[in-house]
Amino acid sequence: MAVQHDYQESSIRVLKGLEPVKERPGMYTRTVDPTHIIQEVIDNAADEALGGFAKSIEVSVHLDGSITVADDGRGIPVGIHPDEGVPAIELVFTRLHAGGKFDKRDGGAYAFSGGLHGVGVSVTNALSTRLEAEVRRDGGVYAIAFAHGELHTPLTRVGECPPRRSGTKVRVWPEARYFESPRVSINELTHLLRSKAVLLPGVRVSLAVEKSEGYDTRSWSYPNGLRDYLYELADGDEPIAPVFAGERYVAQASEAEAFAAGEGASWALAWFDEGGAGGESFVNLIPTLSGGTHEAGLRAGVFEAVRSFIEHHGLAPRGVKLQSEDVCARLRFVLSARLLDPQFQGQTKEKLTSRDALRLVSAMVKDPLEIWLNAHVEQGRAIAELSLKQALARMKSAQKIVKRKGSGVAVLPGKLTDCESTDIRRNELFLVEGDSAGGSAKMGRDKAFQAILPLRGKVLNAWEVERDRLYANAEIHDIAVALGVDPHDPGGRADLSGLRYGKIFIMSDADVDGSHIQVLLLTLFFRHFPRLIEAGHVYVAQPPLYRIDVPAQGKKRLARKLYALDDQELAALLDKLRKEGCKEDHWSISRFKGLGEMNPAQLWETTMCPDTRRLGQVTVGPGGLEQAQAVFAMLMGKSESASRRDWMERRGNEVEVDV
Repeated sequence: MAVQHDYQESSIRVLKGLEPVKERPGMYTRTVDPTHIIQEVIDNAADEALGGFAKSIEVSVHLDGSITVADDGRGIPVGIHPDEGVPAIELVFTRLHAGGKFDKRDGGAYAFSGGLHGVGVSVTNALSTRLEAEVRRDGGVYAIAFAHGELHTPLTRVGECPPRRSGTKVRVWPEARYFESPRVSINELTHLLRSKAVLLPGVRVSLAVEKSEGYDTRSWSYPNGLRDYLYELADGDEPIAPVFAGERYVAQASEAEAFAAGEGASWALAWFDEGGAGGESFVNLIPTLSGGTHEAGLRAGVFEAVRSFIEHHGLAPRGVKLQSEDVCARLRFVLSARLLDPQFQGQTKEKLTSRDALRLVSAMVKDPLEIWLNAHVEQGRAIAELSLKQALARMKSAQKIVKRKGSGVAVLPGKLTDCESTDIRRNELFLVEGDSAGGSAKMGRDKAFQAILPLRGKVLNAWEVERDRLYANAEIHDIAVALGVDPHDPGGRADLSGLRYGKIFIMSDADVDGSHIQVLLLTLFFRHFPRLIEAGHVYVAQPPLYRIDVPAQGKKRLARKLYALDDQELAALLDKLRKEGCKEDHWSISRFKGLGEMNPAQLWETTMCPDTRRLGQVTVGPGGLEQAQAVFAMLMGKSESASRRDWMERRGNEVEVDV
């Protein structure tokens, strides 16, 4: 007999202060080691330098595992906050969503910064056994200390200093139980600080690591900034043309649509005969390890400039259609973007998702690169020839794929709108909920490599359907034929040589019915096409649930359309608009009832464009395919109602309900 648990008013738990961080640290930071919580402190010092207020950043790693970060910036304010009635520095370290980074108005403390949400150093404090801060400001030296995120020693004036001397020193003792490894990664810290030196000309950055015999200290300086750094990253490889380095920023808000004065980018680019492509990118000095829309903008601007050069000089052979991947296949770069209000994927800020960044960086890079190519024709020809060589190799590879496939392909479903490309690595198939959304997707897609298969109604729950009975369902039949892969058993051998698309997207409405369709399609793939999931071919598209129409805000901001994935992101965007000074009754919010309500341009920008869409790749967890199969059997098996009820009683509180 199941044990009955009382569900009373006292069962409702409210997390206060920094408790949410301690309960779910993985939502706020990386938990492999404490490096990221130290990076939050370093980023604050770097933001001071970015604003021109600091000339030195010093980081020390001590033998006891603690880390000290010191800068000579303005110092964190120590006065009493007018609304909260406590010292401002105490708010910064103990209150989520408190900080100077929200203030984006003219004359605000931080116009351009990496900090966005005001949760950075408060997370550091929450996940530390002790945190001590010392501030030099307005002729005084002030000290405050915290233990396990709580105030331990109130703010005290402990000394005097010259009026013009200021700065902040923070020492952190990370709490080991929150991290897999209790020590910071010296290699990652070294890389981070070296990159700060590159991006902050005139700022001295140093790292001192304490050892038994004393401190091992290193400091960095790059007189030529990004150019020197790119040569260092090349590790001795010689580019086919000199490094092209430059920078460009918006002088006035009216220069370009929706861009604020001061936004822009600096960069260093080079092409190499050998080795892979890629590089490093930053947004307001924050390293974006997973790239994002600013990198996509760089590639778009580079592609347009090189293509224009090739067309102007008549270099392209007949029949060769140049693509962005051809131009960027041997490109290495360092990119530093400056954005007024960047949006990142998650608090770790490893990927930029601001859609405007793509157009901004592309516009900043294209014209200077095109001018440089035409001023250095010989080097431009070398880059063009390398790009065209990549295009010819790509076309040849695609032809080989066609020959291997042979002529035994089944007749494709009539409602499949196929793509032109035969390059499986590039091709994408969208399984779209409903004919209406399918029509918008067909008009909004890139027909070169994106195919659309609309699905009518809800797909059959295929968990307990035998393989030889699958094709009796028309929707499943069409999916299998379009993919070019036969159903197969988990753990069995599967022939993927006929696969026609490298990426398969489940694209459904952002509501309860859409989630149900996602589950049914995932059930189909886990039960009858598991090798596609194991090989990383299956994704879930994440369309927005809300659209916010924001009117123009004087000369600083033109009219905008913002999109929010869910209620939480909507609340964050609205809070950001309020901080910008936009009045509540000026914006309008629309909730998409389904994908069919989006016009083709909106669907492309938010859900289908490779550079701006949001995706979730379907992967197998640590327990492997066998554990995933067991979970699906419990959730989708017709005879498992008792198990499902027990699971809902135990874990129903974890479910997010959209009603």
